[in-house]
Amino acid sequence: MLQVIDIVIIPISSPIKIGLYKDGKLFEEITSDEMTSDFLPSFFDEILQKYEIKNIIYSNGPGSYMSIKLTYIFLKTLEITKNITILAQDGFYFNQNSPIKAIGNRYFVKENDTITIKEAKPTEKFELPKILEYSDFSKDVSPIYILNAV
Repeated sequence: MLQVIDIVIIPISSPIKIGLYKDGKLFEEITSDEMTSDFLPSFFDEILQKYEIKNIIYSNGPGSYMSIKLTYIFLKTLEITKNITILAQDGFYFNQNSPIKAIGNRYFVKENDTITIKEAKPTEKFELPKILEYSDFSKDVSPIYILNAV
């Protein structure tokens, strides 16, 4: 019988960060500079042979829209085919509410639960939580899209 774990994925910037959790406690951290489309399939191919995954939590934005979209589609596929629960939280949860790179010298900023874009001092450093507080995560896993159409 495979060990049951949870996974946290932060795909909104480079490198991608992934945490493996047993009983809600971080036991392994993985980072990759690979493209999301290359990394996720090989990562999950390996992980699904070693572990049974109960929950996957991911940062659903804002940040790299292509990476967020790819991650969302990949995780929804796993949810359907492997009966894995998917949960989400915005990227500010993983970087102590620091600005997140948007475009040029503009950053996503979260103030009073509202995300806007403005010039800001780049301080983003994403960290995986050491212990999972499941109540912090949402079943609404849709990507967060902030940028207006050009």
